[in-house]
Amino acid sequence: MFTGIIETLGTVKEIIKDQENLHIKITSNLADKLKIDQSVAHNGICLTVVDIKENEYTVTAIKETINKTNIGTWKKNNTINLERAMKLGDRLDGHIVQGHVDQIATCINKSEEKGSWHFTFQYDEKLNNITIEKGSITINGTSLTVVNSKKNEFSVAIIPYTYKNTNFNNIKTKDIVNLEFDVIGKYVKRIHDLQK
Repeated sequence: MFTGIIETLGTVKEIIKDQENLHIKITSNLADKLKIDQSVAHNGICLTVVDIKENEYTVTAIKETINKTNIGTWKKNNTINLERAMKLGDRLDGHIVQGHVDQIATCINKSEEKGSWHFTFQYDEKLNNITIEKGSITINGTSLTVVNSKKNEFSVAIIPYTYKNTNFNNIKTKDIVNLEFDVIGKYVKRIHDLQK
């Protein structure tokens, strides 16, 4: 379980294809604080640490993860948002995030607005996920508030701190991001669909 408050950034150092899996080596100042078998959110994808060497650690993505996220587009030197799992008893500063990416989205607009940034994302509506105005959304693991919610697109406003301390500063128009929709909203939508 995560909060969507990004702890630090990591850098992809190597990607090794092994049959249908990807072994990804990441350097980060978190590496020496991790342990084997620990869950860490990488751009919102919950991955298990399988090896640690000094300031570098390795995670493995299986075919299911590769198919449902943007991890297959990662390249050497990409910057990745990182968050360790929350501790019981900590404040929940963001919102409840599972680290299970629901689908990907494409950035269709990015604009600077007098000190903040406005991003608009479009996603496949056929997967039945929804956003609501002022509801929560997780983009690349970052907990954000939805503005301008539409049928298959939404916008978010990014404050300078978030822009500087996450990989939002690298996102450009046409880039693909990971989305995790609000868990409560998913249950409400499911109940609604079952009652039809």
